[in-house]
Amino acid sequence: MNQPPCTHTVGILAGMGPAAGVDFARLFVAACEDWLRSHGHAVCDQAYPAHWMAQLPIPDRTRALADGAAPQPLEAMAQGLAQLAGLGARAVAMPCNTAHAWHAALQERVPQVELLHMPRETAAALRAQGQERVALLATEGSYRIGLYEQAFAAQGIACVLPDAKARQWLMQGIYDGVKAGDMALAQQRFVAVGQALRAQHGGIALAMACTEIPLALPQAPEAQDWALIDPTAILARALARRAYGA
Repeated sequence: MNQPPCTHTVGILAGMGPAAGVDFARLFVAACEDWLRSHGHAVCDQAYPAHWMAQLPIPDRTRALADGAAPQPLEAMAQGLAQLAGLGARAVAMPCNTAHAWHAALQERVPQVELLHMPRETAAALRAQGQERVALLATEGSYRIGLYEQAFAAQGIACVLPDAKARQWLMQGIYDGVKAGDMALAQQRFVAVGQALRAQHGGIALAMACTEIPLALPQAPEAQDWALIDPTAILARALARRAYGA
């Protein structure tokens, strides 16, 4: 009889926003199923790793980066990460791209767990796929600190950025759209940005580097034949590998 594999407890530091955290848990379970099948294990309840999710009301990351006087997210994130470590998590994924601005500080605060780095995991996965040029859909906070630009450059991947108007559309789609529950507005704004980038750069791959974007853009009829990259799904697969000891 096929024995369940040995696993490690892992964690999810979520709440940024809540819908993205819940979707990440779904992606993680799917990634575990894929890992089990690809390694010849039966897919059953007992084969999935123990995993804990901290769904916390964390201050807005983009606002914090733009205004030092605004509520800052570091303490809340560090508290959640420490709680996950206390529950035995060996590795933790943080399904919020902009929050990785505090990755180094969080890893220093809680060194006993591995805090995965979504932009680096994404860049490594794209390099393995042979991607050489990617357009970046992200928050103003991520653009402000060059979060993905640095990770892509380290892997030799050119990063194409949208113009100021397109960035405004992205922020509207994220905040007034997905975070406010208006998915129609979100799709409209995200599609407009994708169409503008594709008109200028051809069929370029689009990295959906804000966890709200994959909740709306892939479902848009206009985007069905677009090359969409989901860093959230890449992060979920990376956490699954850690959970199974890879």
